[in-house]
Amino acid sequence: MESPAKAKTIKKYLGKDFEVLASYGHVRDLVPKEGAVDPKHHFAMKYQVVERNQKHVDAISRALKKAKSLFLATDPDREGEAISWHLYELLKAQGELKGKDVRRVVFYEITKNSVREAMASPRELSVDLVNAQQARRALDFLVGFNLSPLLWKKVRPGLSAGRVQSPALRMICEREDEIAAFVAREYWSIDAELEHSEQKFPGKLVEYQGAKVEQFSFTTESQARDVERTLQGAAKGELTVLTVDRKQRKRNPAPPFTTSTLQQEAARKLGFSAQKTMRVAQQLYEGVDIGEGQVGLITYMRTDSLNLAQEAIGQIRDVIVQLYGAAGLAEEPRIFRTKSKNAQEAHEAIRPTAANVLPGDIEKKLESDQFRLYSLIWKRTVACQMAPAIFDTVAVEMLAGPDGPKRTVLRANGSTLVTPGYISVYQEGMDDVVQDDSDHVLPPMKEGDRVKLTGVVPTQHFTEPPPRFSEASLVKALEEYGIGRPSTYASIISTLRDRQYVDIESRRFTATDIGKIVSRFLTQYFTTYVDYDFTAKMEDSLDAVANGEQEWVPLLERFWKPFIDLVNHTETSVSREEVAQARDLGKDPVSGKPMSVRMGRFGPFVQIGTKDDEDKPRFAGLRPGQKMDAITHAEAIELFKLPRKLGTTPDGEEITTNVGRFGPYVKYGAKYVSLKIDDPYEITPERALEVIREKEIADANRLILDFPDTGIQVLNGRYGPYITDKSRNAKIPKDKDPKSLTLEECQTLLAAAPVRTFGKWGRKNGKAPAKGAAANGKAAGSTPKAAAADAAATKPRAKAAPVALAAKAAKAAASKKAPAQPPLNTAAKAPVKAPGKSPGKAAKAKPKAKKSSVKKQP
Repeated sequence: MESPAKAKTIKKYLGKDFEVLASYGHVRDLVPKEGAVDPKHHFAMKYQVVERNQKHVDAISRALKKAKSLFLATDPDREGEAISWHLYELLKAQGELKGKDVRRVVFYEITKNSVREAMASPRELSVDLVNAQQARRALDFLVGFNLSPLLWKKVRPGLSAGRVQSPALRMICEREDEIAAFVAREYWSIDAELEHSEQKFPGKLVEYQGAKVEQFSFTTESQARDVERTLQGAAKGELTVLTVDRKQRKRNPAPPFTTSTLQQEAARKLGFSAQKTMRVAQQLYEGVDIGEGQVGLITYMRTDSLNLAQEAIGQIRDVIVQLYGAAGLAEEPRIFRTKSKNAQEAHEAIRPTAANVLPGDIEKKLESDQFRLYSLIWKRTVACQMAPAIFDTVAVEMLAGPDGPKRTVLRANGSTLVTPGYISVYQEGMDDVVQDDSDHVLPPMKEGDRVKLTGVVPTQHFTEPPPRFSEASLVKALEEYGIGRPSTYASIISTLRDRQYVDIESRRFTATDIGKIVSRFLTQYFTTYVDYDFTAKMEDSLDAVANGEQEWVPLLERFWKPFIDLVNHTETSVSREEVAQARDLGKDPVSGKPMSVRMGRFGPFVQIGTKDDEDKPRFAGLRPGQKMDAITHAEAIELFKLPRKLGTTPDGEEITTNVGRFGPYVKYGAKYVSLKIDDPYEITPERALEVIREKEIADANRLILDFPDTGIQVLNGRYGPYITDKSRNAKIPKDKDPKSLTLEECQTLLAAAPVRTFGKWGRKNGKAPAKGAAANGKAAGSTPKAAAADAAATKPRAKAAPVALAAKAAKAAASKKAPAQPPLNTAAKAPVKAPGKSPGKAAKAKPKAKKSSVKKQP
């Protein structure tokens, strides 16, 4: 199995005759370079052992030598099946399965009965599940390894595109576009303050002069005031009860959790990210010690099924009777059916493995997050088998003035909770709550009664744009569109955040500038492949492979040819300038040259002038918080105030402030001080001198010994004193006082030290660092030549290209008409290879041009 915690729990149930070992996740993965998936040879896939897990594979191999049988007990989904298959293939290749009985066992909860039942009824590895996972992995690899380098070239290095993440990003960006394009509309509502039998309650106007009141019936204050005067004049302080409509309403509980709904509710009620929810759920599933050793507390947490085992339903209903009495129990067991056509009903919804393990009884045995999530799952599961909540509702309509074709009617709504039912345990949360005006208790009234009108309150409103996605609403939208599957929602969201395509503001997603540019580029040039319907159909096709209804190689063949043709066409026919999506800001008031904002290799910047001007353009990077879509002409002008001159030091050195690639700084003479909290646009000369003094004090405290003739210094570092000559750093022996070191001792220690190596932005192996443009083009007056030099310097040198590039001559001749993008055809079928057989030897890829490899992303 994958997890050591899970292995520890299961070992307890199986006893001394079994050795239970963990693989610690995947044991093999595709080689991280071009050719790992070979479309020319039936999509043969080249795997290698995951380096960090080699020792775990070796441990399994050693244990197998002493065993008669091998039981593969990884998770009961495609990914778990693939892990078992990869381990099987590795051990078979090493000749260690000869004479061994190899079986696959699955369980959906880690309890003694479930584990023993699974061990008593093993099966063979599922060819279909393995092929479905291989197809998914191949698709993701082919998309990522071909689209990502295209983004590096057309936008900036370090970006990525994914088969599933890109439609999710599009969803967020389109919501941003909706919000930006939204125009608020004014409207007014007319509310009333009413009183009857000495009880006050609210009402609202629903019919005016014979016409039904709609949202935009009154759109100005003058209209609203006219209605107010007319209503008061007609009523003369009293309304007449026209009708009283009493009803009883039942509200049924929500179904038990699936992966999607668990992530949504944990986000709403606990503030958990999708990733955190799955991490804590994994802990509860694999087992927690609650006093009787490790025990799994919930069933498998990656599921889209609403099914509950009959045994579990019976136990839940028994617990309800014990805790809430027979009145709290639903009359009949509730059976929930999943709407998703590909849901696996053999799986169960997420539920406690034992409903009689109450959250309060184990709170002290669990970590805080574990307790909160277990409580949420327990309450939702128990509530789904409880009685409905029953409300008495009443709607009273009241007449202002005489009845007739031009009548005016007000309505008051009220409701009373009669029987709480499941609400006493759990109530489902909502993302964007609409205020309920019926949550009032009204006084007893009957037709003909007189009701006091004590006030009329016109209220101004404005329509609001659609809300940005929260984690909960995004997961819900992904599920509704069929994008991704239960195991992928958390990774989709974390990838978007890790790539800095989205930010989180007030627990809502906002698209960053680079996220918008990537999304627009993919939507414009790869429309089919970020289309929601296409992505959903591809997921359906992968489900069909998993169900044995479709073959995986023909599926990849239908995808690959039009996709790679479009990649090659886009590479040669679309310029970087077209992708940069420059926005015109007007004219520079000083030079009269055009100003624009666009995306560069180091982020968004404002440019004055064009590359065709006789004078080189000037550049300035955007400040934190500024957006390409929102920056104004005035704000752009402010950016060119850098570098600012702030006077001189007492020694006569000029002080300036600017923004560099590594952030804002103050420069005095040839020295620099990073600004941690100060704004370079606002820092005063006095504050700059203070920052410089702090830097000089820190430097003085840092220096222990200095040998200026040799360039050797003994310094206080983050991890203690050390010796440096700027090319080597040497540790000082623990028994040596740094202050007592001689020059000869320092030279001896340095000679034995390795040459310093620097990160990707600095020197390496003794080579001088490349000089490049700062985030704002060095300064407001810097040139694109410097930026180009910097881009070239930071461009990584690579091995084989992840995607073949056309020759420059082809670029000039290429037509800008994109090849057709046919819809996915799911009808074709071809023979499938058993997972125990080799997928075939892949042909060696022959790159057409050199480009950076994935490992060299800047």
